[in-house]
Amino acid sequence: MSPVRNIPSIDQQLARARRADSVIMPERSEANAKDTTQSFAKEKLSPIATHMNPASKPGVTFAAQDMLPKLPIPDLEATCKKYLAALDPLQTAREHADSERAVYEFLRAEGPELQEKLKQYATGKSSYIEQFWYDSYLNYDNPVVLNLNPFFLLEDDPTPARNNQVTRAASLVVSALSFIRAVRKEELPPDTIRGQPLDMYQYSRMFGTARIPTDNGCQIGQDASAKHMVVLCRGQFYWFDVIDDNHDLIMTEKDVALNLQVIVNDAVQTPIHEAAKGAVGVLSTENRKVWSGMRDVMSKEEGSNNSDCLNLVDSALFILCLDYTQPQTSAELCTNMLCGTSTIEKGVQVGTCTNRWYDKLQIIVCKNGSAGINFEHTGVDGHTVLRFASDVYTDTILRFARSINGQAPSLWASASPDPSKRDPTSFGDVNTTPHKLEWDMVPELSTALRFAETRLADLIQQNEFYTLEFGHYGKNFITSMGFSPDAFVQMAFQAAYYGMYGRIESCYEPAMTKTYYHGRTEAIRPVTHESVDFVRTFWAENPPARKVETLRKACVKHTAITKECAKAEGQDRHLYALMCLWQRSVDADNSEVASMNGDGRSTNGYSSPVSDRDPQSSISSPNRGSMLSDDGSVTSGRSPPRGQPPTMPALFADPGYDRLNNTILSTSNCGNPSLRHFGFGPTSGEGFGIGYIIKDGSVSICASSKHRQTKRYIDAIESYFLEMRKLLRQTQRRGTSEDKQASRAREADEKRPKGQRLKSRGRVVKGELEPNALQGNESGVASDDELGGYGFFDAGMLLQALKAKEEGQERPSEKVVQRRDVGKKLRLMEY
Repeated sequence: MSPVRNIPSIDQQLARARRADSVIMPERSEANAKDTTQSFAKEKLSPIATHMNPASKPGVTFAAQDMLPKLPIPDLEATCKKYLAALDPLQTAREHADSERAVYEFLRAEGPELQEKLKQYATGKSSYIEQFWYDSYLNYDNPVVLNLNPFFLLEDDPTPARNNQVTRAASLVVSALSFIRAVRKEELPPDTIRGQPLDMYQYSRMFGTARIPTDNGCQIGQDASAKHMVVLCRGQFYWFDVIDDNHDLIMTEKDVALNLQVIVNDAVQTPIHEAAKGAVGVLSTENRKVWSGMRDVMSKEEGSNNSDCLNLVDSALFILCLDYTQPQTSAELCTNMLCGTSTIEKGVQVGTCTNRWYDKLQIIVCKNGSAGINFEHTGVDGHTVLRFASDVYTDTILRFARSINGQAPSLWASASPDPSKRDPTSFGDVNTTPHKLEWDMVPELSTALRFAETRLADLIQQNEFYTLEFGHYGKNFITSMGFSPDAFVQMAFQAAYYGMYGRIESCYEPAMTKTYYHGRTEAIRPVTHESVDFVRTFWAENPPARKVETLRKACVKHTAITKECAKAEGQDRHLYALMCLWQRSVDADNSEVASMNGDGRSTNGYSSPVSDRDPQSSISSPNRGSMLSDDGSVTSGRSPPRGQPPTMPALFADPGYDRLNNTILSTSNCGNPSLRHFGFGPTSGEGFGIGYIIKDGSVSICASSKHRQTKRYIDAIESYFLEMRKLLRQTQRRGTSEDKQASRAREADEKRPKGQRLKSRGRVVKGELEPNALQGNESGVASDDELGGYGFFDAGMLLQALKAKEEGQERPSEKVVQRRDVGKKLRLMEY
């Protein structure tokens, strides 16, 4: 098995592959990126429409990368103005006056110099913020579980007979492998918003990737040639190959299901209390330096099998976790997908929390077939993993439909050759038989596992999770009333919190900036003067029209801010980069300060690539204690200065900076019909972590906190939604509809004089059907939905695929080629 290693970025690979006639590259711009993408044939951009196309050629996935505009560095004065505007609603008049003086001092003193340094630093870089972003995540020393890793909870398979663990898991695995194949062959159509291509770099770093702890922060390792997956069952590890060197699938769904059943049957042979004592995955939940030390201990013995085992896990395409439990409620399911369950029997941890490996992408499947995804967040954002989850879910349904009707469409531009019909010699060096990893449980390892588990159990008990599946209305009703759905829901979070505590607190929502080269997110600050005016008006004795009017103003303001942030015109990322540069100058010695043209590489293996368009390089990354939390806000752990104590720039020293970045309501909008819930842990001990999904007729919310009356807060949000619907109905013009497609005959009926109206024809039926209850809204009011949060990714054929309800036949397995064994080989014939 090849070792996990750092590989050239997709940008470097593209640079090497350029044709000789492409020396003069077109300028980076949104228009050029869009033209490049649209130059591909329709069958490449929309393979589901022409899935039988035999002339499909790779290249579309990353075709627009060279054309995407670089993330712009905002104007310093504009950033400071927006910073003060975001801070103002959170402060008293005196506090805000102090912050204004701090900003004025910053603009007069260090600000302009730091701005020039940032421009110099960004010259030749892919992005001015990217390296600081990676450092903030990879220098984070606390456990990643509940602090950094988010989760998705998939909808159940629409065919009840397929909602058992092995069948569902096998189906998801085959679809995930098809997605990986499309990425590696560059056949995956690029993400777009209204035809504008988005950055696809993150897809090249999703699979075969691991977060590896060291004494000096974490590294990101990747094996680009990974062919195997790892299965975790009752804390025990298994592996087998699933693709060949050409990225084609080497197993049918039936073969994968057989392997998984063999693994489940083998894992159950070890009593769960015994298995828990050897559940090495729990170490991935430890403090990162502790985990780094334990990796050294595990591998220090000469001839130890642990090094091979660690390498197999780190280099796997992804981890499949098969849980033996069957969570019943949505809150229990969300907890299981985020951090696992903690259950103690006879003093031993037998919950699913030990059946995880948090340093990698994980697909989790429960005993009853409920499935979800937990992912390492450093290199990928929710929007990227949402595309993966959506395509995987959709493909499982479409593939099942094709087993019934061979003419059913496919998501993929091309498909792997049928493994059951291939020549056995064509597979190469692969091993499709599952092997169990056998760790050498040295005494230090056994002790470390015990203490890691108790600390994890503590961490789980310190948090609580509740969900709201609000089914009374959703996107259709909200847009019919003229509101942006995302803004409407954001106001609900603020109103419910104010109703409970009577306070205005800092809120955060990410806006996707992937229209730019290597774009990630910008921070939306939802608390504005307009939102404060609304929540105070809502909770006071005011007429319905006044409440609706202030809500409308607050939503319009939120939508405007969202669009600014999506254009990389927010303030948070810019200020964070400036602070990082200042911190770098503090940490560096005189020679490092003088040499601002280093190679710009980080020791963590996740460097911001140097652009091939500019030969200039840039300064190296600082070794700093600051980090960017999961919600994107800054927490600072400033290093002690050398020599003379430096004076922190006034803006960063001002209490207002900490006030804005102490996020109480950390929110994110990420989802589509393939997901039931999305969520993450709270980013503050005093706050809530809120993941939400706005669907056509419903809103799903998962809220977490460190026992801050989360259930009560969720109930308050539900009550707000119902109250706001009542207010909107009261203020809606009687007898008319906001739906522009509605017949105007109703208006004619209302305007007819009473004496001319028909009598004695029966009682008039008065209904309360929502204006858009019968059809989707096409008004375009919610044009910012794709920008707010991680983005609302179109599921394509998903809704049509949900119609597949019948069972089909599987194909027989293929013959396999043996290779060297790592771990105990399981005997398939016994099962």
